[in-house]
Amino acid sequence: MLLLTAVLLAACGHHVESSPPPPPAASADPGALVEAHTARVSRDGPYRDPTDHERAQARDAVRLLLDRPDDGAALGAAFGALGYTAAEGADPATGRPYRMFSMSPTEEPAWGILLVDRSAPPSVVIEVPHPGFDTNTDKLGVAVQRLVPGAVLLVAGAHRAAAGGAADVAHNSASAFHVLATAFAERGLPQVQLHGFADKNLPEAQVVVSTGAGAPTRLARDLATGLEQDAGMVVCRAWDQRCGRLEGTENDQGKAAAALGAQFIHLELGWVIRRDPQQRAAVARTLAGLLG
Repeated sequence: MLLLTAVLLAACGHHVESSPPPPPAASADPGALVEAHTARVSRDGPYRDPTDHERAQARDAVRLLLDRPDDGAALGAAFGALGYTAAEGADPATGRPYRMFSMSPTEEPAWGILLVDRSAPPSVVIEVPHPGFDTNTDKLGVAVQRLVPGAVLLVAGAHRAAAGGAADVAHNSASAFHVLATAFAERGLPQVQLHGFADKNLPEAQVVVSTGAGAPTRLARDLATGLEQDAGMVVCRAWDQRCGRLEGTENDQGKAAAALGAQFIHLELGWVIRRDPQQRAAVARTLAGLLG
C-alpha cells in the first residue's frame, strides 16, 4: 500500500517526503518505480561520491552482472554491499523478466537505479543522468529499455544541482554513475545517454545527435537519419554542425567511452519532443530499431 501511495502521489506531481518505501515486490511495475524515484529527486536532496573501495566494488558488480546475469543471489549480494536493494519480477508492460537494483533518492549515497531486462544477455546501456531536471528523460529511458531485449537502464539517483553540483554525474568522473557506465563500456556495451534542452536554446532544431568526444559512428548517423525520415524531426548532427553548445563533447561518460573505443550516443531532445508522449514513443521506436 505504501508503494502504491508513493506511485500515485508521484503521478499527480506531489513530492513525497515520507520515509523510503519497503523493497519493491516482485510483481511491481518497474516503469512506475522509476517514475516514483524521479518524483522524489530534489535539488536539495543528498548525494555523495563513492570511496575508492566502493568504486572497485561497483566495477566488480557490473562485471558479475555481465558474466553471470542469472545469478540473482550473487548479484544481490554484490550490489547490496553498495547499499542497493534488489528486486525482480516480470514487467507487466512486456511480460519479460527484469532485475532492479535501487536506492532511495532521499538518503545518502543516492546512486540511483539499475534496471536490467533479463530476457537476453546485457546488450546496451540507456542512461538518464539528470532525472528530475531533464523532464521526461526517465520515461523515455524506460520506453527504450522495454523495447530492447537485454537493455540496461541506468538512472542517476540525485538532482544534478544536489550537493553543490557534485550530483551532475555527466560531468563528474568520480560519481558512481560514471563508474558503472564506464564498467559497461570496458566490456564493449554501447551507451545512449538521454538529455533535454529548452526549445529556445536551439530553435532551429528539435534533436541533437552527438557522439560526445568520440568520432561519428554509423549508429549515430543512422539514428539522425531515422529520427528525420521515420519520425519527421529536425535533427542537428553535432559532427557536421554547431548545435547550440549541446554537443556533449565534455561529457565524462563520452570521454571514457571514446578512450575505450566503445560506442556512445549523446542525445539531446527539445521540450517539444519530450513533452509529447507520441513524440517520445517515436524516438523510442527509432532507437530500439537500431539497438535491437
